[in-house]
Amino acid sequence: MKRLALALAVCFSGLALAQQTPPAPGPALPFDLPATTQYRLANGLRVTLVPYGEVPKVNLALVVRLGNVDEQRGQTGLADLAGKLLLQGTKTRNAQQLAEAASNLGGEVAVNVRASDTSIDIECLGDSAARAVALLAEVARQPAFPESEVARLKADMIRETAVLRSTQQPLATEAFQQSIYGNHPYGRTLAQAKEIERFTLPQAKALWTKYAGGDQAHLYVVGRFDAAAVRAAIEQSLADWKKVGAHPRPRAAPRAARKVILIDRPGAVQSTVVYGLPVVPPTSPDYVPLSVTNTLLGGSLPSRITANIREKKGYTYSPRSFLQPYPGAATWSEFADVTTKDTGAALTEVVKEVDLLRKEPPPAEELAGMQRYMSGTFVLTNSNRVGIINQLRFIDLFGLPDDWLRTYVQKVNAVTPEDVTRMTRKYIDPTKMTLVVVGDRKTVESQLKPFGTVKLVVPPSR
Repeated sequence: MKRLALALAVCFSGLALAQQTPPAPGPALPFDLPATTQYRLANGLRVTLVPYGEVPKVNLALVVRLGNVDEQRGQTGLADLAGKLLLQGTKTRNAQQLAEAASNLGGEVAVNVRASDTSIDIECLGDSAARAVALLAEVARQPAFPESEVARLKADMIRETAVLRSTQQPLATEAFQQSIYGNHPYGRTLAQAKEIERFTLPQAKALWTKYAGGDQAHLYVVGRFDAAAVRAAIEQSLADWKKVGAHPRPRAAPRAARKVILIDRPGAVQSTVVYGLPVVPPTSPDYVPLSVTNTLLGGSLPSRITANIREKKGYTYSPRSFLQPYPGAATWSEFADVTTKDTGAALTEVVKEVDLLRKEPPPAEELAGMQRYMSGTFVLTNSNRVGIINQLRFIDLFGLPDDWLRTYVQKVNAVTPEDVTRMTRKYIDPTKMTLVVVGDRKTVESQLKPFGTVKLVVPPSR
């Protein structure tokens, strides 16, 4: 019985301790990138080596300056087809042999096509890093582009496109991007089946050949590896990769306008809304203060818009505001799936929160909480190999200064309440916002009239 009494006493004591108010979190530590080696080969290839971590693994990314922004009108998705073809084998290995070669290194080759670049990636054992360099070089420089796989890959893309076009969120995003960027590639986010059907192997091959070269590529290696062996492998596998020259890209001219675009989804129980406007890209000194403003306004779970329309009103489960940056352009937008009958009410609350922040600086304590959240998230995001590569890619893509990562937390914590209101007044103006709603027209159209003249849009069916 004494043992039982003692056990109960310890248990209740633990409960009492657990119920005490936890101490306030301390300031987030600044992020310091590990010692980094950067150099350039004679052919222009850039290399970044980052020894990191204790686990004997390494991540490599060969990033090429080719993305969806380089596609012509009527060719949306052609870069994606080229990326898929890269995995179908090289001049010396078929697709299965390529996969087996990567597996023997303890990894798997992946190709990721994005708006502004394409990366050939692998995670593998650290002692396989040099051989992984050679394998990525083989994929990039000696792709087989087999004609036999084109029909299958195109059919897969057509099915994927059909699924996306049957879903409200991709349709809303496409309409918003088109409204902001017009015919610029940033405004073309979804392919059409009729476009994909016209793709040819020579087109995909020519696109890769035109943009993929040593002077338009950057190799990142992060993890535990033999630096001397990796450098030797880079020299052997990539030093003679031909130069292709820099190709100009169309300049984006985002347009801010008060407009309402409605895409009818008869019977939809939710409305997908995107509400936003152009802002400044990461090269602007206002970008970090604007990022803090976004986090406080709608970009985090405890943010004002989220607390309002999710927690208080129950209009939506997962609202979120975003900064979507591109080289030379960016947008801010609030994104949410809201109950159909509350579409207008939810949007009214979004505007109220924006207007309040435009009028009154937030309390210092509220801002400090958001700054701790952003600082901690930033450091956590960069605490793994892939996170470090992504941050380095971000810096190189936007041409940011070398100390951007090191000073980011400091800049976040330097933002004042007055800065937040200044950013909101300067950039987040509801009178200039584009609103896209995908939902049941008969229920939501009348709810949207306070936000501008409603224009009904019919997206491509395929």
